[in-house]
Amino acid sequence: MVRPLGFLVGLGFIAALVLAILTTPLKNEPNVAYAFVKEPRKLALASDGITPHWDLAQLQRGMQVYKDVCSACHSLNLVAFRDIQALGYTEGQVKTFAKGFQVPAIDPETGEPSTRDGLTSDYFPSPYDNNVAPAAANGNAIPPDLSLITKAREGGKDYVYSLLSGYQEPPANLPTELQPGPGLHYNPYFPNLNLAMAQPIFDDQVTYADGTKATVDQMAKDVTAFLVWTAEPKLVKRVQVGWAVLLYLLGFTALTYLSYRSIWANKEH
Repeated sequence: MVRPLGFLVGLGFIAALVLAILTTPLKNEPNVAYAFVKEPRKLALASDGITPHWDLAQLQRGMQVYKDVCSACHSLNLVAFRDIQALGYTEGQVKTFAKGFQVPAIDPETGEPSTRDGLTSDYFPSPYDNNVAPAAANGNAIPPDLSLITKAREGGKDYVYSLLSGYQEPPANLPTELQPGPGLHYNPYFPNLNLAMAQPIFDDQVTYADGTKATVDQMAKDVTAFLVWTAEPKLVKRVQVGWAVLLYLLGFTALTYLSYRSIWANKEH
């Protein structure tokens, strides 16, 4: 009696499942937000293409924007101070730059946590001691580390540049449910349109040492170029090595072919 009953229960379950599949509409409702999300604008940099190089002046400007603006909330955990010597700075300048940061340390006398001046061997310090503080200061949103941000986000450098320079007032036809709530800010380049980070850069917010006009667009380009470098500082060297290997292989192939023709040619030796 138990087996027939179990069979009927199983049959009923299968019938209900098939009915649910057949009666459930397969059409997905369109996401209203998609109509307002914009594709990232293209950012052309010297490090693009098959023969890339670093625009050192732009990278230095970008690092200045990071130090003066972005470092207040975002870390750069994978970059050491000594690495920035590759941007055209002297060893003395790097030492002075590192000394301007306070890094975590331990008091040798008391064993209590303390801070000290940065050394060239130190990495860029986090602006927060833990994850609770940034979440509390940013509407429960923890600012991400920027070391690899141009590789960690879809759209890469184009997305970062567009996001930084894309803050604007919500359009008049934006539905009520998509309006930015308390503590949120409208940006059409962000996937859900509203993000916790307020507009970080404004015209003339920094003063460039080389005299370049510090507009929002210029600062967004410069700091994005700097973040491309932090994400892959060996990019130019890697491409150069790749070209050298390719040329070597082409030359080796040509010599091999010529040797083959000479050895197998119909000649008397």
